[in-house]
Amino acid sequence: MKVGVIGSGDVGQVLASGFVKHGHEVTIGTRDPSKLASWVKANPGARIGTFAEVAKFAELVVLAVKGSVALEALDLAGVRALAGKVVIDATNPIGGPPHNGVLEFFTGLDDSLMERLQKRFPETKFVKAFNSVGNARMVNPDFGGVRPTMFICGNDAQAKATVTRVLDRFGWEVEDMGGVESARAIEPLCMLWCIPGFLRNQWTHAFKLLK
Repeated sequence: MKVGVIGSGDVGQVLASGFVKHGHEVTIGTRDPSKLASWVKANPGARIGTFAEVAKFAELVVLAVKGSVALEALDLAGVRALAGKVVIDATNPIGGPPHNGVLEFFTGLDDSLMERLQKRFPETKFVKAFNSVGNARMVNPDFGGVRPTMFICGNDAQAKATVTRVLDRFGWEVEDMGGVESARAIEPLCMLWCIPGFLRNQWTHAFKLLK
């Protein structure tokens, strides 16, 4: 697929490299091309563009920016360019620093960032993924042969099937938790994942659902 990544921080670079590794044509979007000089050298064939250029190019889009600027980033990408496309939403609504290891969110229990994105862009097929693990373990994590669980949600079944195939190639077991409202439960997994990191400097774990 043609994959466009909106965001050039650590998460965006890791996921973009993962798609390059698995044979996709990749363009990564940034507002500061200079920060990607070393990334481009490490990923020959990949390209850099604006958010709007990424959205027009991509068949599959990955949103990998800070939650506080997610809506702005998608606005720059363009409503028309994103219409009908699958967007992997890797964002979290982090609103402040941790207190006793627990991050502050700018959403509540009856709201989620993904729902806000879906409302603003109703013709875009959002699928939540990659928000509950650190970037070091996002692509083909090694847990001694055990596949960790990635929780996803979204309103479009075909979009979730597309993302499930990606996650399978990236080494994940997938659990579909339903519609966009389930992001109210999936996004706070970021809080839970971060607690061992803030309290004990443990940042290499992942979740596993046992059945």
